[in-house]
Amino acid sequence: MRAAVITFPGSNCDRDLAVAFQSAGAEVVRVWHKDAELPANVDVIGIPGGFSFGDYLRCGAIAANSPVCRAVVDHANRGGYVLGICNGFQVLTETRLVPGALIRNTNLKFVCKPVGLKVENAETDFTSGYAAGAEITIPVAHHDGNYRADDELLARLQGEGQVAFTYTDNPNGSAGDIAGVFSENRRVLGMMPHPERAIEPLQGSADGQALFRTLIDGFVSA
Repeated sequence: MRAAVITFPGSNCDRDLAVAFQSAGAEVVRVWHKDAELPANVDVIGIPGGFSFGDYLRCGAIAANSPVCRAVVDHANRGGYVLGICNGFQVLTETRLVPGALIRNTNLKFVCKPVGLKVENAETDFTSGYAAGAEITIPVAHHDGNYRADDELLARLQGEGQVAFTYTDNPNGSAGDIAGVFSENRRVLGMMPHPERAIEPLQGSADGQALFRTLIDGFVSA
């Protein structure tokens, strides 16, 4: 399984994400935001956290218009897998690969701490390594993690299994306590918590490891 990790000016979790994919058995290739094409035979794209382009305009908005994001959208539209974490989640909402929007936390403060998550949909290629309803611990580190969706969209996400994770103690005011959402085909996942920072016990939790292993093992066994 081949994973491409994209780096934008201001990304600071790209190496962490590459290490997480590698530790789960993936071959990782690194991609610069000005690249107009992805490397050959990429199975999954990882869009990392950080502060792409300094979070100017809106978080993720400038990155979403980088040359590489056109290739990301094409990859997703062909049914390819995409994982966007934190700033990567913001990029995914700006490209409309996942629904909703992300704005400043309700307390207007940067939040950086381990949080509890509930696995809402354990029947996807990202989450089948968890039990439905399982509670896991994954760290967050964001200022603009407040997920917004109107009542109609929120009901659709909840009713159609597009909510991946919810917070057990909401740190940012997100509608419906949402911490992560899927695209309609469940092959694109955007989430604010950082599973790549929870892949071994020395990090305080290894609960993020199952997400990477589940996705990669699915390719190995296919």
